[in-house]
Amino acid sequence: MLSAQFVRFVVAGGLAAAANYGSRFLFSVWLPYALAITCAYLVGMTVAFLLMRKHVFSAVGQPLLPQVVKFAVVNLFALVQTLVVSLVLARWGLPALGVRQHVESIAHLVGVVVPVFTSFVGHRQLTFRRSTS
Repeated sequence: MLSAQFVRFVVAGGLAAAANYGSRFLFSVWLPYALAITCAYLVGMTVAFLLMRKHVFSAVGQPLLPQVVKFAVVNLFALVQTLVVSLVLARWGLPALGVRQHVESIAHLVGVVVPVFTSFVGHRQLTFRRSTS
């Protein structure tokens, strides 16, 4: 059974992923694909931090700077996962499967979804972990 916290994480993450995914199209007007993904990831990461800090992990009363740093570290790992999956699927995976239309959009969508579980564990155990002191 899924915990209520994980469900809230998925909802907040879904909103952040929508901000990430949607903003990539805007960034793609001016930037190459990989750089657009990176900039969009920063948009999604900001939305995610604000939502998760307040609504998922109830960590508003804890010091902000350590949370921001840990959040960035966990999300740097997730960004690498997103980039690798997106680029591999767009360049080789989807074309090998015969997909010819919307390749970058499909690849990016899959890339955004991949780090859901690793991010949840990282944020619960590192970013927003309550100190026991």
